[in-house]
Amino acid sequence: MKLAEALIMRSDCQKRIAQLKSRLLANARVQENEAPAERPEDLIKELELVSEQLVDLVKRINRTNSTTEFSKGKSIADVLAQRDVLVVQRQVYVELAATAAFRQDRFTRSEVKYISTINVTETQKRADELSRNYRELDARVQEVNWQTELLD
Repeated sequence: MKLAEALIMRSDCQKRIAQLKSRLLANARVQENEAPAERPEDLIKELELVSEQLVDLVKRINRTNSTTEFSKGKSIADVLAQRDVLVVQRQVYVELAATAAFRQDRFTRSEVKYISTINVTETQKRADELSRNYRELDARVQEVNWQTELLD
């Protein structure tokens, strides 16, 4: 199985667990003398099974990511950490630019006037650059994921 397939399966397990949780909560209490739409015991058994599958997938994905070389001297795990930081950095620059660009209209000269302390255009350009770097890196990660065999 390819790493990309395992990632899809991991996502499916996570969604399935969320669905099971919702169904469990919906059937956890019923009115007296009523029966639940689904048996919570059956849902719990399914939850445990899907959870075990998820643990196995996550272990194998992590093992594969940490031992597979992405580029010279960098594992997939190293690059994923870098990609995650790009997301955080980008968000900071986007919020910084939005905050600095906010205009507050004054109706009288006695109202406090606010000015930007940063170059909004340059800050937005940096956010755009980080977005581009993320997209390019993510595309390369996806390519490697489809070429890499999942480890046991």
